[in-house]
Amino acid sequence: MADELLVVRCQLGEREAFAELIRAWHPAVERYVGRMLTGPDDDVVQEVWLAVFKGLPRLRQPGRFAPWLFVIARRAVMNRLRDVYARPEPELVDDVPGADEAELVVDREAIGSALAALPAREREVLLLFYLEDLPLDACAQICAVPVGTIKSRLNRARQLLRRELARKGYEA
Repeated sequence: MADELLVVRCQLGEREAFAELIRAWHPAVERYVGRMLTGPDDDVVQEVWLAVFKGLPRLRQPGRFAPWLFVIARRAVMNRLRDVYARPEPELVDDVPGADEAELVVDREAIGSALAALPAREREVLLLFYLEDLPLDACAQICAVPVGTIKSRLNRARQLLRRELARKGYEA
């Protein structure tokens, strides 16, 4: 309800409401963009917020702000990925973490690199469902596919992630 009220206040032209909306949702947008692009990208995050600013007056259902926001973020990410895939792929360098790093950091790094190794569609549903804690129907709306497709992508993504982690020496 708080997001819905903020959206309505933004649509009425309150600048402070937009600032509050950004403060509330910026970490989630940064996290989604960073995970989908396998690294932070401030330009894409700024593109998202610019599109939100321009499109907010036309949002008809303020209660559906979160899925609408992630649709915008997804579009910006896909545009960037399209640009990245158009360029030749650089040679991969395998960095081995030092033995003095904390186990938690190593685990995070392993999970992050395993996520990065997944195809974009599977990585996206994992991020939306597990990290952003969005329901299946919101994930389906964001990805513009049926809920059944989201379920099958989640299943495939979990299997691929498990395989990738096992390949890196981590057991489930």
